[in-house]
Amino acid sequence: MDRMGRGGGGRERAPAALCRKIAMAKDGDSIEIWGDGKQAYSFCYIDDCIEGTYLLMNSNWREPLNIGSDRLVTINELVDIICKIAGKNIEKTYRLDKPQGVRGRSSDNTLMKQVLSWEPQLSLEEGLKKLYYWIEKQVEKEAAKTNI
Repeated sequence: MDRMGRGGGGRERAPAALCRKIAMAKDGDSIEIWGDGKQAYSFCYIDDCIEGTYLLMNSNWREPLNIGSDRLVTINELVDIICKIAGKNIEKTYRLDKPQGVRGRSSDNTLMKQVLSWEPQLSLEEGLKKLYYWIEKQVEKEAAKTNI
């Protein structure tokens, strides 16, 4: 597995996979979306996930508890946000024959907010900006290696 989480063929999670595809694409190119892009999920930046987990571990709560973001975003919206960050105009090509995952998944964080008096601090856009720029650097490093 390489440093971008690709297990021999780009099997990273949606935010990282889309950042990688967009970082590798030129302005005006097309990227492949598995499914119709209407699948909706909530994403939480890793720093917030760790903070929430740390707070939970140091609390007296001993029952299951969701830690995450309750903002639901479609894959199409995720692509649009990443394209804006990258400053690229990218077309979407849909692969309906590929696995699409569940139609939607969101986290109910009501209990998390009550028990921990906390919620994730980083917006989806800020988290994606950090992720995109990190992945873009990795893509550039890989490209530099192959151009030696």
